[in-house]
Amino acid sequence: MSPATPAPPATPGSGHAPPVRVVLADDQPLVRTALRMVIADTPDLLVVGEAADGAEAVRLTEETAADVVLMDLRMPGTDGIEATRRVTAGPSGARVVVLTTFDDDEHVYGALDAGASGFLVKDMALDDILAAVRIVASGDALLAPGVTRRLIKEFAGRPRRPAAAPRPGPDGITDREREVLTLVGRGLSNTEIAQELHLSVATAKTYLTRLLSKLGARDRVHLVILAYETGLVSAG
Repeated sequence: MSPATPAPPATPGSGHAPPVRVVLADDQPLVRTALRMVIADTPDLLVVGEAADGAEAVRLTEETAADVVLMDLRMPGTDGIEATRRVTAGPSGARVVVLTTFDDDEHVYGALDAGASGFLVKDMALDDILAAVRIVASGDALLAPGVTRRLIKEFAGRPRRPAAAPRPGPDGITDREREVLTLVGRGLSNTEIAQELHLSVATAKTYLTRLLSKLGARDRVHLVILAYETGLVSAG
């Protein structure tokens, strides 16, 4: 499928940033159509390509200089996990938001570990999906605390594969940073972390920034993964 016409750059001094460039990757045409229609009415977002499989999603992401890819996991050929890995490892700098369903999809954790910045449940309100795209495009993590908790609840009780056995605890962080990482892994927001540890919200954010740097984590979602994989948050 041919990519959409590139968006013109913002006019200097116009005060308007260029729209967030989005690639839709889903093998269900109805899903892509619904997303395209709602994005078409949103001035700050622009669909620049649509893909029915993972390989096409990777190609379109590079060709269109997309900012965000809405990636289904279950697609023919190259699936969403492998496509996510290729996109996030590539030169485009695009961020991936996974589209999934909790009732039958067991691969969300793998997609996050492959580099996705978060995930959306397909039955979310369209306005929430648009808001999530903006959050990820801004460089922030997608998962709001409530969604993080839902992810944790879904996967915490599942047995780990041998390859996903807990790693040694993170080195090079202070006791306080370890406490913050544990609370991030439990799905607490910055405000909740500040309340739990009797800190200011600004200080909680500073600890989070330090953790991202010290642990080489992409974003808050990756910190959640690390908290589980290092055993700071138990599967129980």
